Amino acid sequence: MKKNISKHKLNDMKKLVALISITALLAACGASTQKDGTLAEKQKQLKELREQQTKTSEEITKLEKEIGKLDPSATIIEKPKLVGLKTLGNQEFVHYIDLQGKVDAENISYVNPRGMGGLVKELYVKRGDIVKKGQLLMKLDDAVQRQQLQTAKTQLEYAKNLYQRQKNLWDQNIGTEIQLINAKNNVDQVEHNVALINEQISMSNVYAEVGGIADEVTIRVGENFNGNPAQGIKIVNTASLKVVTDIPENYLSRVKQGTPVLITIPDLNKKIEARVTLISQSIGLTSRGFMVESKIPYDPSMKPNMVALVKILDYTSKDAISIPVSTIQTDEKGKFVLVATKEGNRMVAKKKPVVVGELYGDAIEIKSGLAVGDSLISEGFQGIYEGQALTTTP
Repeated sequence: MKKNISKHKLNDMKKLVALISITALLAACGASTQKDGTLAEKQKQLKELREQQTKTSEEITKLEKEIGKLDPSATIIEKPKLVGLKTLGNQEFVHYIDLQGKVDAENISYVNPRGMGGLVKELYVKRGDIVKKGQLLMKLDDAVQRQQLQTAKTQLEYAKNLYQRQKNLWDQNIGTEIQLINAKNNVDQVEHNVALINEQISMSNVYAEVGGIADEVTIRVGENFNGNPAQGIKIVNTASLKVVTDIPENYLSRVKQGTPVLITIPDLNKKIEARVTLISQSIGLTSRGFMVESKIPYDPSMKPNMVALVKILDYTSKDAISIPVSTIQTDEKGKFVLVATKEGNRMVAKKKPVVVGELYGDAIEIKSGLAVGDSLISEGFQGIYEGQALTTTP
């Protein structure tokens, strides 16, 4: 009688296994016949199907084990699944902030007049010329000042002559001392006016305050020059270069002066190792970011405003365990991975819950859940359930 009951229970379990398999198959088929939705809906459906598949596989495995205990002759011989394994070890894990910046020069200046500016009469430089500090670049109209100077010089000669006459009279004890002093003051005043006019004339000569290359010359003879960058002369000195990058404000606490930076100039196929040399003290109102500068060595092939790809090192862990992010799976309990373990004389899959850390590229840091020496199932892990027999290529 007991044997018959066990037989009935065994048959019921076999039917249940078959029913679970059919139900999972119908559910998958039903999901596949649904109308195409958005990307988010498809991802949600895929996640639900994977969770359902894992749960169903675990239930099947559990029932198969119970069946095997009740009827050893009914044990299903499972064909091991071929997988690829990765033995875990400690290694350095780094995280970069990937951004785009530009090459800039430390010394870029726009030529300005020393006075109010004026009409350009002569231009002594053209675009691309090498400019030395103190070099005369242009001459502004000074006709009015020169006319004033001529008048002032005439007044000065008259004032000096008047003073000399007054002094001669004073030497003969004729006249008063106040007359002599007034004549001398008049000479001094006119001389001062002549000096001021000469200074104004000198302001019509526009000189280069720095050396470099005349990168832009947008002013022409006959135009009015007042130092406007849109209509003037731009001098660039590329002897000292830097890379400028705008970083989102949420990274403010992770970037410090001296932080390592990897810079790539794609147009020149050049890579440069540098460090953060300057961090702006304010957040941009529109960009909501802060500026970071990194000085780079002089290179004649580099030009200001060239595109630079910037990788700022903001996190590093010397002895970390990292795995491909694609191996991370999720169920109702959280994130897990599958590892291969020995069970008797065979190799089977085992779930291991994990706590993840930083993600960079296709690698993710594992804070806890895995240990050095674990055999991660890195290939063929899709559809594997806990306890499933595994095999690897020789």
